Amino acid sequence: MAQLVVTIKLMPESPDVNLKKIEEEATEEIKKFGGDVGKVEIEPIAFGLKAVNLIFVMNESLGNTDDLEEKLSKIDGVEGVEVTDLRRAIG
Repeated sequence: MAQLVVTIKLMPESPDVNLKKIEEEATEEIKKFGGDVGKVEIEPIAFGLKAVNLIFVMNESLGNTDDLEEKLSKIDGVEGVEVTDLRRAIG
């Protein structure tokens, strides 16, 4: 099976939410799922609101990311979870 490179965007409830805490908890959930986080980006949205983008690699045999998205949405301070990019790694 191939490796997949997945980008998940986590939207916080407000600009006051601790993004570092969200990043740490999300990274832990991704590791439990079987993924390996390679990069974290903080993306400015509007009016001081910033999203956390987690880019990670997972094995295609794990199937879809629905269960992971459900767990990430339960992190305190997270309002929304969206897979924004999914690619097959070549090589």
